[in-house]
Amino acid sequence: MKVLISDNLPDICKTILESADIQVITKTDFTPEELQKEIGVYNGLIIRSSTQCTPEIIERADKLQAICRAGVGVDNVNVPAATKKGVIVMNTPGGNTTSTAEHAITLLLALSRNIPQACNSVREGKWERKKFTGTQVSGKILGVIGLGKIGKEVAKRAIALEMKVLGYDPFVSNEKIPHLNIHLVKDLDEIYRQADYITLHIPLIKDTKNLISNREFELMKNGVRIINCARGGIISEDALYDALVSGKVAGAAIDVFEKEPPEGNKLLELDNVLPTPHLGALTEEAQYAVARDAAE
Repeated sequence: MKVLISDNLPDICKTILESADIQVITKTDFTPEELQKEIGVYNGLIIRSSTQCTPEIIERADKLQAICRAGVGVDNVNVPAATKKGVIVMNTPGGNTTSTAEHAITLLLALSRNIPQACNSVREGKWERKKFTGTQVSGKILGVIGLGKIGKEVAKRAIALEMKVLGYDPFVSNEKIPHLNIHLVKDLDEIYRQADYITLHIPLIKDTKNLISNREFELMKNGVRIINCARGGIISEDALYDALVSGKVAGAAIDVFEKEPPEGNKLLELDNVLPTPHLGALTEEAQYAVARDAAE
């Protein structure tokens, strides 16, 4: 059996596969055209976020039995094309749960206390204490959209910070989260109207594309803060820009963009935007875990 690892992963992935007498090729600089040409010789494919498994690539994968994405979601794999070809598509949703949840909370706190702006100010030789007066999170309302593995972990950490948590997830019932002090709402608009902070933990699918746009921002409190560590495209970037400029949204922490890297994105021009380069799952522990799980 021959397996291709086409994105950067820790060595544990290759080690586990080779211990099972699987031939492993690691090549992370394939162009889409090159991968389409070469994929036909492989029985398995392990990817992260960079490799895009298009219908054209899958169509040429005559020996392929399985694709595994080391991480949450499979939005960079054309699942219908793989299904038609008889290729199993898998992911490793548990390995980076804690790291992504921690990053969301880190961004929430950094937004509240103006950490990046204050840091840059001090480096410039300034001492602008009053300018960077922050907001206390204790007692504030956090709206968590999506209560899967990551959303629940974010909620747990927010509750430890003495925040009140509202949660929305059409696939979660009160019976499924008896140990968490989360107030489930049935109408997403309730989160928009009540929350001081909103964090997203849902996949990008047809129904969630531009889930938050002009209408939703109009419903929100003045001065709401937004955190997105899920997927670019769930929030309309044009609508978010307008809401940030108007002051409707006090700040936004964005780890994911519609186009990555976000070259020329006008959100990066705003001082009240805290951008990070898709770091949610990028810890040594999470990388090791998803690589191990993908191989196993």
